[in-house]
This record gives sequence, C-alpha cells and structure tokens, in this order.
Amino acid sequence: MVKKLLTLGWVLASVLVYAQPASDEAYIRENYTKAEYDIAMRDGTKLHTIVYSPKDASASRKYPFLMQRTCYSVAPYGPDKYPVRLGPSPYLMREKYLFVYQDVRGRYLSEGEWTNMTPHIPNKKNKDQVDEASDTYDTIEWLLANIPNNNSRVGQWGISYPGFYTTAGSLSGHPALKASSPQAPIADFFFDDFHHNGAFTQGYYLTFPVFGIQHPQPTTESWFNDEFIHPKPDGYTFNLNIGPLKNFNKYYQDNFFWQETVNHPNYDEFWQKRNILPHLKGVKPAYMTVGGWFDSEDLYGPLNTYKTIEKNNPTAYNTLVMGPFGHGRWSRETGHTLHNDIYFGDSIATFYQKNIEQVFFNHFLKGAGDGKTGLPEAYLFDTGTMQWKTFEKWPVAQARKQTLYFQPGGKLAFSTPASRNSFSSYISDPLKPVPYTEDLAQMSGFTPFNYMSEDQRFAATRPDVLVFQTDVLTEDITLGGEIMTRLKISTSGSDADFFVKLIDVYPDDTENHPHVTDPEVVLAGYQQMVRSEIMRARFRNSFVKPEPLKPGEITELNFRLQDVLHTFKKGHRIMVQVQSTAFPLFDRNPQKYVDNIYKADASDFTMATHRVYHQSDAASSLVVEVLK
Repeated sequence: MVKKLLTLGWVLASVLVYAQPASDEAYIRENYTKAEYDIAMRDGTKLHTIVYSPKDASASRKYPFLMQRTCYSVAPYGPDKYPVRLGPSPYLMREKYLFVYQDVRGRYLSEGEWTNMTPHIPNKKNKDQVDEASDTYDTIEWLLANIPNNNSRVGQWGISYPGFYTTAGSLSGHPALKASSPQAPIADFFFDDFHHNGAFTQGYYLTFPVFGIQHPQPTTESWFNDEFIHPKPDGYTFNLNIGPLKNFNKYYQDNFFWQETVNHPNYDEFWQKRNILPHLKGVKPAYMTVGGWFDSEDLYGPLNTYKTIEKNNPTAYNTLVMGPFGHGRWSRETGHTLHNDIYFGDSIATFYQKNIEQVFFNHFLKGAGDGKTGLPEAYLFDTGTMQWKTFEKWPVAQARKQTLYFQPGGKLAFSTPASRNSFSSYISDPLKPVPYTEDLAQMSGFTPFNYMSEDQRFAATRPDVLVFQTDVLTEDITLGGEIMTRLKISTSGSDADFFVKLIDVYPDDTENHPHVTDPEVVLAGYQQMVRSEIMRARFRNSFVKPEPLKPGEITELNFRLQDVLHTFKKGHRIMVQVQSTAFPLFDRNPQKYVDNIYKADASDFTMATHRVYHQSDAASSLVVEVLK
C-alpha cells in the first residue's frame, strides 16, 4: 500500500500539486455538504460525480456550479472524507460555489472505456455517439435537475488534461454553461506533451502506465502502479542504455497508448481526430485560457486554444492569461515566485487568483455576465522586466516584425549577412547526444520541468552546439509575440533534427538574488533559456507525409517557436543555440531516414555532419515581433 500511495502521489504531483497549502479541510467540512452520484449518460454509461454544496444554500441564496472533469481521480472518495482544498483557489472556495468533480469515462469510479484525447464528434446521429462534449452536456442537465438551490449557471475549469476536458466540454452547446477556463490545456498530442513537431517527447517515458492501461472495473485505487519503470542510475544513462525506441516494448508491450504511438509515427487520422482546435467554432461560453510561459508540458495548448477561438469566433468573450509559471503553478501560492533559478516576484499566483480568475468566474456565474469584467483581452507577464502587462489583443497588432540573422563568427544581428559560402557545422553523434539539462534528478522525474529557464552554459561549450549572440545591448528590446525559425541547413545524412533555443545572456556583474538556494548557482553570465523548440526535418513539408533530406543539399527548414513576452535588458545579450539532440527530452533521430523511427534498429543510427548557413543567399534567422 505504501508503494501505491507514493507512486500515485508522484503522478498527481507532477500534474497538479506543487506547493501544498495549509489544509482547508476543516473549513470545507464546516461550510460544505458532500454527496456522491453515479450519473447516467445518454448511452447508459455511469460517471462518478462528487458535489460539494454550500450548507447555507437555500431558495433565497442560490449558487452556481463550478465543475472539473478529470482522468486523475476525484478522490477522496467516501461520504466522510473531505479534500484539503476545493475549487480553483481558496478565494473561490470561500466565495462559495456548488463544486462538482467528475471521473471521466474509464477512469477510477466511472464506467466505460478510456481513450486519450477523446475525438470530438461534431454531428452526432444517435445516443451511442458520445464524446466529452456530450458527457458534459448530460452532466449539466442532471445537475440542474437534481441539485437544489442552483442559479442555473455553470462554469468549468481544469489544468492540463482537465484543461482539455474543459475545452471539449465548452463544445457541449449547453445554454447553462456560461464560463470555461481551460488552463494549460492539451490541444493536440502531436504538438503538445507527447510530441513536438513530430519528435517524440522521450522525457515522458515514465508516464505511459497512467495513460495506456484500461481499468478492469470502477475502482478507487490506481490500477497502473506496478507498471512504472524505475530508471537506474539516472534518466540520461537509462534512456541511452535502452537504445532504440523499439526496446521500450520490453516494458510497454501491452500498453495500448504506447502501441498507438509506435504505430502512428506521422500526423495521420489517428492524431488528427484527437486535435480539438478545428472544432472551436460557434462557441457559446466565455473563455479565459490560462498558461505558464515556462510550461514544459502544455505551452502549445493554451496559446493555440486562445488564438483559434479568437480567429473563428471574433465576437466571443475570449481572454488569455500567461504568467511566469511552470505547469499549473498558478494554482498554488509559493510566496516567492521562482522558476528554477529565476525569481519573478512575490505572491504572483495570489495576484492571478484574486484579481483575474476570481473576477472572471464571479462575473459570469454570479454577476451581470455581460462581458464587462474590467479585465483586458490579454493579461501577460513580461519575464524580463518581471511585470504584468495588458494588451487589447495577442499577438499585438502594433508589433514590428524584425529578423535576427545568424552571422559568421558566432554573431547575431538584425542585419542581413553579406558573406558568401558561409556556414557553421558540427558533427551530431546519436550515441553521444547533448543532454537537455544538467539536472540528473530532472531526467529521472515523471515529466521535465526546470529546463524551460535553465542556464545553458553547459551546452554552449559542446562542439555539437552552435552559438550565435548579439553584441551587448545598448537599450532594452522587448520580444512580444510569435517567433518563426527560418534555417538554411544541409546534412551528410538523410534525416536530422534541429533544436533551437532563444537565450537571455546576463551581464558578467549580475549578482545572485536573495532567493538563490543552490550555492553552485551563479547568475553572473547566466544563459537563461527563454524559449526552445525542436523540428524533425522529415516533416519540413508535411507532418502527414514525411520525406528524407538529400545529402549535401541546402534545404529550408521553417518552424515556429512558441510565443514569448520577454524584455532583453540593456547590458544583456540575445543568444541563439542550435543543436540536433536534447536528450532524453526528445528521442534521437537516427539521421538515416527510416519509415518509422519507433521501429528503427540500433544499426540505423549514424553520425552526420550538419551545416547551418549564414550567407547572403541562404541566411538562417529568427523572425521576431518587437514591441515598443
């Protein structure tokens, strides 16, 4: 039992729980009544649901519903067991809502079969065609009819996978659903979480038991604990010793999600129908999409959820909040707000919870609900100036596109290179991959985290990492918006990956802030990663139909880094690093084209020489948006 508790705690901690607050269990017991129900969906499947009702609810004091649907368990189960917290924040808990928690199909005490990223069915023809939208609709119908003293308004929120369920639930079309807040939502597993631009996120290798084993029957216990891998001696060595991805079959032969991943290496119908974004049309509720600039798991999701709703529904109430957080950390106050070694200020999660989140839900579920919340369209944190900023839209219409060109001699500048026949080259050896972090503990953890703002000096000194940097900045430069990488590359092989990092280089006289706890951290000369992304060259023309590279041929490779809002201060430098491995965050490309890398043999992996060009007729660059 100890093993089960430790393992489940490890899973949930990586997904939702970061800094445990003082327990509110006594307050919840005193102010809320708990009831559990098995609610029948239209196809007869029963979903386990817990409702916490304010004890002072009455015909003259009615409350709205605030619901979370999750695959991670709605524990604690049982009438006498209460949670230590309730709702998105302690402030909304004390505001009082009818809080609803539901296990989705095939998870814990709910019936049915579990599938990842349930495909949305836009035009359902019979009661057997069900998805997360229909389950949300049926649940709301039941709640309105069976839970007394409700005000006929419903809100939904969730972080990470529950964020996806919030997005999918917003498509239910139920008129009572007034407010949806997808927070760090998954949007598309081929570009978020398990893949980045087609490259497999091998750093998730420990998570497959959670997502790839059906529960045998409704249960309060985790049924996948015995399937976890325990990497020894560390994550880097373990993954290197595993060899090709096909060798994970030793652990995951019966894991249906691993087998689905292996058998669908390209962006085929399997992944396409699990993309929720194309369905975000004609939406009804108000949206507040929330994310963290340093979210290693779901950064693509919130940015693209907001942008897609904005594009397809120009009159919808649609807002974006991005803070200086890792995955979900806005849901827990830590006092001093840090990501890895970088200090952003105090009580930033509290500011978000009280001044943004609470305002949103109170307005649409308790207040006028007319959209006049007083909140801006975009409430975003500048991770360079360490300040919140507000915008009328995102990306900012007034942003000026500029191009940062790679230059000979490791220079980076806003001017086009004049050189001819100029390139930088390196040898990429899959058997000696560049580690994505210096932190061995992070490599052995459930999911990656700290690397999103980590000091990159450890990588800059390697011969298989290219470094380009500006001169010392004479004035502040704020990059705010989208970033497009435009590489001109060639290789001696027939396939390659390119991992590009945008970095803020601190001055040599930078002093450590008071909250640095690791005596080995030196902020002087720190190379803080601001953004990074990988691109698998085989997908340069299509994620559906990959194609090999022609050895020695200069090839254009364009891909987007996720958005930033970061001011590079006067006295700092802007740096870009380029490499072909970031291991074991992402799997290694054999560099010899094979149809399915998940089935590649050890003999397929080969060293290759890659060139990145910086010449007048083949200029590699980053296209950025500059704010004034």
